[in-house]
Amino acid sequence: MDSAHSDRHPVPDGDDDPDTAVLALKILVAGGFGVGKTTLVGAVSEIRPLRTEERLTEAGREVDDLDGVERKTTTTVAMDFGRITIREGLSVYLFGTPGQDRFWFLWDELAQGALGAVVLADTRRLTDCFPAVDFFEHRGIPFVVAVNRFAGTREYGPEDVARALDLDPGTPVLLCDARRRASGKEVLINLVEHAGRVHAARLLADAQAVG
Repeated sequence: MDSAHSDRHPVPDGDDDPDTAVLALKILVAGGFGVGKTTLVGAVSEIRPLRTEERLTEAGREVDDLDGVERKTTTTVAMDFGRITIREGLSVYLFGTPGQDRFWFLWDELAQGALGAVVLADTRRLTDCFPAVDFFEHRGIPFVVAVNRFAGTREYGPEDVARALDLDPGTPVLLCDARRRASGKEVLINLVEHAGRVHAARLLADAQAVG
C-alpha cells in the first residue's frame, strides 16, 4: 500500500535480529473549523508537533464562521504534523488538515498515500464536517468519525451522529476528548483496525474478480 512503508533500524550488537522493521502509516485528521484537530495532534504526538497556526484577523472573521467557537483566536493555514507509536514496530504520522473551505485545495496533496482519516465532529456544528465526510467517501479513503465532547454541550450517541451524517454502513463513530492522549490514541487504533478491514476486503474482492 502507498500508505505504509518499512524503515530498517539497526539494533545493538548481540541481538539475534540484525534489523528491526518499523511500519509507518500516514493518517489525516480532518473536520470543520475549530473542532479540535490541532488539539488532538498535539495531545497524542510523541514529538513536538509542527503547527502552522496564524492569528485570526478582522478580515478573516468576515469569512470564518465563529458561531460556537467565538473564543478561538488562531487557525491552521497549512497543516499540523505529529507522530505517535501505536505499538512496537508500528508508528503513525499525523497530518491535521485546515478546516476552512478556502484551504481545501491542500487536501488532495495531504491525502496522497494516507491509510485513512479521522473526521473530528462537534455536535454544535455537525454540518461543518460534511465536506470532510464527502471528500473521503468519494476518494474511497477509510475514515472514522470522532465526536469531540465539549463541556456543556448536549450528548448524542454514535447512532444519532451516524444517522445525521448519513454515513455508509460500517463507518465507525466514536466519542472522544481531543485533549486527552489516551482518548486520541484509542481513536487512532480504531481507525487503523477499520482501515485494515477495508483494505483486506478490497484485496479479497479484487482477487475474486480476477479469479
